[in-house]
Amino acid sequence: MITEAEITWDEAGVSQSARWRSEAGHPAPRRVVLADDAITADQAYRLACEGTALLWRGDYQGARQVVEAMARRIDRSRKATREQKSPEELFHLYRLAQAQRARTLGMVLIPISADHTIPLRRAPEVALACAEVYGIQEQDYVASLRELLGLIGAHEWRRRGVAIAAPGGEMRIHPHYGVFAPIRSEYLDLVAKAPLPATEFAWDIGTGTGVLAAILARRGVKRVIATDRDARAVTCAGENLARLGLSDEVEVVVADLFPDDSHPRAGLIVCNPPWLPGKPGSPLEHAIYDPDSRMLRGFLGGLARRLAPDGEAWLILSDLAEHLGLRTRDELSGWIAHAGLEVAGRLDARPQHPKAFDAADPLYQARRAETTSLWRLRIA
Repeated sequence: MITEAEITWDEAGVSQSARWRSEAGHPAPRRVVLADDAITADQAYRLACEGTALLWRGDYQGARQVVEAMARRIDRSRKATREQKSPEELFHLYRLAQAQRARTLGMVLIPISADHTIPLRRAPEVALACAEVYGIQEQDYVASLRELLGLIGAHEWRRRGVAIAAPGGEMRIHPHYGVFAPIRSEYLDLVAKAPLPATEFAWDIGTGTGVLAAILARRGVKRVIATDRDARAVTCAGENLARLGLSDEVEVVVADLFPDDSHPRAGLIVCNPPWLPGKPGSPLEHAIYDPDSRMLRGFLGGLARRLAPDGEAWLILSDLAEHLGLRTRDELSGWIAHAGLEVAGRLDARPQHPKAFDAADPLYQARRAETTSLWRLRIA
């Protein structure tokens, strides 16, 4: 959710204002003071914790150094004890700490001109990265340095792409800002290796970058409908599939879960929904957090009338929520049965991402036990 409002501040005794931009939907700071290289990290940290934003007037790299120093102070102060805490309590403490960290670090603000240039010394060239996300602007604006760094990082991901081992040889997927990068190989490997049902028509629900649709097409599925409700994801998937030469095999459409009823039933329906019930706090977190398991339950509940009688649905889902006490296996099994489905088989994979091996991570015990599964579902 994009937030556009105004921030105001006093400069040389004159009240000033500028448009506020926040892709994560954070409200405009109410208190804003000017800051430059003379401010210390301790002063900046104290003001940010009090809710005062710092509009930077010094060297751009100095602002980065202040944010990095503030982050170190936050991380040192977070001495969460794992003893005598349940996995669910640890998770909620972790989420609270992450939200507080984001709010505090987001208090360092950067002025940006309407042409997406930064009027500060030693500022990087960010026009293309900002244009990709903010589009054409008619007036100057202000954004948090933390968000700006996210835009720059996303632009680099989009420019370089992510190498994916896939049937038919390696392919590169180029994620856009706010679209989750396919960096967890275990779920991709499951889709690449699971036995395909005898069908020429498949759906990929919540396609994101389009990577699963591309894998299905590479495996020989002649027609794939890929859906997503997010306009950025639809654009991202379309560009990736065109770059891979798969536009004839895969059609990308805007839809909340399933395509409309004008499409025939599919012999294979694939979905990799967000794996944790909870409220996302940023565009990227929509791929991780699913409020009240809405997408998961909606996918399961809609399969019976959209799946071909002899078809299969592949639900690719991590069980991290179970290890955190946020959902039980019985709940998942109950949703499957209530939807008129049965389990035809299951393929499991252990996570390979770095946090699964980081003993310092607050959720390490749950991450270490995590399994990602491809559930093969059929109409009962």
